[in-house]
Amino acid sequence: MNTCFHCAGPCEVDLQFDNKHFCCEGCQTVYEILSGNSLENYYTLEKNPGLKAGKNYQGKFNFLDLPEFRERFVFFSEGNISRIRFFIPQIHCSSCLWLLERLSKIKQGVISSQVNFVKKEVEVTFDESLLSLRELAELLGTIGYPPSISMKDYEPGSKKFRSDKRLIIQIGIAGFCFGNMMLLSFPEYLGIDSTYENFQDVFKYLNLLLSIPILLYCDIDYLKSAWKAVTTKHINIDVPITLGILAFYFQSLYEIFTNTGAGYLDSFAGLIFFLLVGKWFQQTTYGSINFERDYKSYFPIAVSKIENETEKIVPLQSIKAGDRLVIRNNELIPADAKLISGEGRIDYSFVTGESALISKKSGEKLFAGGRQEGSSIEIETEKDVENSYLTKLWNNPVLTKKKMTVHSLKT
Repeated sequence: MNTCFHCAGPCEVDLQFDNKHFCCEGCQTVYEILSGNSLENYYTLEKNPGLKAGKNYQGKFNFLDLPEFRERFVFFSEGNISRIRFFIPQIHCSSCLWLLERLSKIKQGVISSQVNFVKKEVEVTFDESLLSLRELAELLGTIGYPPSISMKDYEPGSKKFRSDKRLIIQIGIAGFCFGNMMLLSFPEYLGIDSTYENFQDVFKYLNLLLSIPILLYCDIDYLKSAWKAVTTKHINIDVPITLGILAFYFQSLYEIFTNTGAGYLDSFAGLIFFLLVGKWFQQTTYGSINFERDYKSYFPIAVSKIENETEKIVPLQSIKAGDRLVIRNNELIPADAKLISGEGRIDYSFVTGESALISKKSGEKLFAGGRQEGSSIEIETEKDVENSYLTKLWNNPVLTKKKMTVHSLKT
């Protein structure tokens, strides 16, 4: 079996173009777009860098044409020039970055694009007189990088992870003091003789002065945590850390005031600085993983509703029992419903963990959280989104308890 030139997947349906093999029309289309715009270098940056392209994104992002949704996404707009930020979880290597930053060569209307590799976000500046927001999202999907747009992330009042400003200040103070204390400790590092003892004494007391804000502010969280653990007769990881901090500090005080040495205040400051940097890195990692999710994190922010035999894009929050919806390929069923027309091939892995497709016929019940695979279907909702099976499952006390446990670990 041949291997797809674009995504390296097996070619069950072998398509050939330009003496190369492709597993689907989507991968072939991406290759044609890249080769037609002189971007074949994309395939030389990494071995098999391409992602399996989506079959068809026509209609998937129609809701972006609505003004109320456009305002939530566009963070700059002056005249016809707008700037948008999309989260793209498929970003994984240098080839992704290279391609996404060359969108202007693929589509007229894209002025510039910039990728934040760590956050897996792309910021695009584009001309809305030549390219609409919906067409931009469809372009990203066509080349294998569909934006991830959920109801949770863009609802009014939603909050995203932000770094702890107090921790940043602590790191700044500890880093400043640590750097200066190392400079002032050079007489000890270089073994300068007793001729310069007066300078050594000055440097020792300057180090002591710089250590005070570290002791009283930068490491205060570790001291408090260790004290609470001792008073409650429960040992946590901050207890040995605090013992090490205090041992460094008081041994240094003894040597400085007895004039028997310069102490270890530079090591004390370095320990606190690197502990705080590690704490910041941990918080940033947890913020990226984001354990605190609910069903809104996975549902779309808009759906296709049928009103007076006309298909209309509406916000998900407005869906009520009795509404008729159109669910396309790879779209989630947002509420418990009944199948009206079309062939249902439902993947309930989001709810049950089992990926086997379940066939449904007209009149049969469909549960929220199922994903339609195949042609579009028409459904009639039986419950509101908030009252569906999935939201009840998500709000189960057992799951809530687990979420609380994870949250406690994070803090």
